[in-house]
Amino acid sequence: MKKYEIMYILKADLEEAARKAEIEKLHSILEVRGGKVSKVDDWGVKEFAYPIDDMTKGYYVVIKVSADQEALDEFKRLSKIDQNVVRHLITVDQD
Repeated sequence: MKKYEIMYILKADLEEAARKAEIEKLHSILEVRGGKVSKVDDWGVKEFAYPIDDMTKGYYVVIKVSADQEALDEFKRLSKIDQNVVRHLITVDQD
């Protein structure tokens, strides 16, 4: 399994409980398919450089994960259709 860094942005107006549930749901997508989340870094609410779908803020989360391509493909697919995920970015971890 390769190591990746995933950054995703959730809607800023989610309540605390809903945000935690959404984060757990996204991480479980990877873990159910054999991936392992090794580090979670909550950046909190940040201003966007430009509006995205009439939103100006988002809740940023960065995770480090070891996963295979199947887990990443499923994460991409489900995060694209999840209404609470504004954007996501997956990069190969250089560490």
